[in-house]
Amino acid sequence: MSNPGDMIEMDRAELGGAGHAGWSGAAPGVVAVGSVNPTKVNAAVKVFAALAPDAAVRPVAVASGVPEQPLGWEETTRGAFNRAEAARRTLGGGWGVGLEGGVVLTEDGGWLMGVAAVVAASGNWHARGGTVLLPPAVVERVRAGEELGPVVDDITGLHEAKTGMGAIGWLTGGLVLREASWVDTLARAMAPLVHPEWYRVGISPPNA
Repeated sequence: MSNPGDMIEMDRAELGGAGHAGWSGAAPGVVAVGSVNPTKVNAAVKVFAALAPDAAVRPVAVASGVPEQPLGWEETTRGAFNRAEAARRTLGGGWGVGLEGGVVLTEDGGWLMGVAAVVAASGNWHARGGTVLLPPAVVERVRAGEELGPVVDDITGLHEAKTGMGAIGWLTGGLVLREASWVDTLARAMAPLVHPEWYRVGISPPNA
């Protein structure tokens, strides 16, 4: 893993070749990612290598401004935007990216989910990722105030699962890994930038 703030480069041949023809926006220059977690950084590298190959993805450790274990869509979305804005401010990037995982608790159980946020001078965008039902034993400990990552490590015997396959990788038997999940979620957030003619630019984060 590179040092925080170092430029990340990836051979585009690994990603299936040229960028998508649908991308028509100007290159963002530096894309500041508000995390040094390799699953999040690598996801951002893959998305921007495909959509904006001239962009330089640079990770930096920033605070989310929300609890270590965000609960609910609103808190998780706020954390994603806080990361994106702090990263962009810290590195002076053209764009900032924030990826925040959270848990939605209901009367029936708990759901793992994630939010990707993108901020730029021209506007803000975000998207929700897919959800997966958490086991009752995990939900009970999250309700009691524990963070999901260490709980998963404790139950499964994995070490730092959130920097590898993640809880989603464990729960899906390796069919959906954490990095791939973040690629999917961030790509969804980029939809208004891939097709700006169909979107109103400059959507603000909720409760900003």
